[in-house]
Amino acid sequence: MTTLHITVDDRESLREDALQFAQDVEADDLDDQDGTATLQFGTYDGFVDSLTPLRLELVWAIAKEAPESMREAARLVERDVSDVHSDLKQVEVLGILTLEEGGPSGAIQPVVPSDRIEVHIDYPLVDSGDADGTPASA
Repeated sequence: MTTLHITVDDRESLREDALQFAQDVEADDLDDQDGTATLQFGTYDGFVDSLTPLRLELVWAIAKEAPESMREAARLVERDVSDVHSDLKQVEVLGILTLEEGGPSGAIQPVVPSDRIEVHIDYPLVDSGDADGTPASA
């Protein structure tokens, strides 16, 4: 099973993760991913703007039905082909699916390489503040 992990975290955590990844690459110290991939968003707004309910429904339909073309994917979700095409391009940029040329009948075929998506959202309701527990905004 291949799992796509989606995380929403603050920009500083994303920066630290990227620096650690770069250091691991330089040291040739990357662990096997065990069939996982990670997509990170720096803000909750970025997450919900990118992965709308319509786009998630489209990804689910493609994973379940394996359509042979964008047109067939549009039929699955009962949406206009041009809107689905636009959404597929956006989701492809995120790395959630691929658009493979040369599908049956020469069409571009959307393919979801993951079997599962897991989402972790770090959404603090209060500033973490200083070490003494005082909120940063006080």
